[in-house]
Amino acid sequence: MKGLLEKRWIEEQFETLPLWQQSAYTSFSSMIADEDNTYPCFPARHGFLSNYLRFSFVGDPRELSSINDLANCLRTYGKCSRDVGKNTALTIFLETPEDMIEDYDWEDYRKLFWSILNKLTTFDEKDWPTDIPIEPSHHKWEFCFDGEPYFVFCATPAHTLRKSRHFPSLLIVVQPRWVFDEINSSPDNGLKMRKLIRKRLVAYDGISVHPDLKWYGKEDNLEWKQYFLSIDDNSESKCPFMRLKGKL
Repeated sequence: MKGLLEKRWIEEQFETLPLWQQSAYTSFSSMIADEDNTYPCFPARHGFLSNYLRFSFVGDPRELSSINDLANCLRTYGKCSRDVGKNTALTIFLETPEDMIEDYDWEDYRKLFWSILNKLTTFDEKDWPTDIPIEPSHHKWEFCFDGEPYFVFCATPAHTLRKSRHFPSLLIVVQPRWVFDEINSSPDNGLKMRKLIRKRLVAYDGISVHPDLKWYGKEDNLEWKQYFLSIDDNSESKCPFMRLKGKL
């Protein structure tokens, strides 16, 4: 199943979906909308319950054809995201075959994640936005596609020690930068929201907040480090992102 899908459509057509898609959506909905309201990012919970999220099912991420499908989904989403809702995000379920689930550790998934972002750039038909630095080492850098900057979140089956980054299959969520800009348009409210999310995160994970989780735009922050967190408190010293436009 390709393209952008709404919550209502998935639930209406649920029985017709392949089993891996049924499993991925069921796991996501039970995680983000649990009855006890424990999921740390309550704006994401609100976005799900209010039909602001959009969903895509993508095949095996090791296949270039799947990256092409992902690029088409992201391009379509970018064109409509501002009309969807203020807490919107694109939730991407990637088919994760049993050999990956059995053999991949979190470092394997990290390599795969960055290869996905790198290969995505080969399908990017637009220039990098002039207001976003090209170098990931800059504190205002953000991943961009089709002229839109996005925060990227990855969860994997191997993140068993960091619950907020654990998911039964490979999961990638992209959220437009303008969503955060709108939240932060009221500095006091934005700060209170971020602090509350961090507090809920500690309770949810049962461990301290990863030291790479900081605030966008601050000089001590590097966004790329937040995309894929290690299971411990370590982080990579160099960003694996490479813009490969036209190189595959």
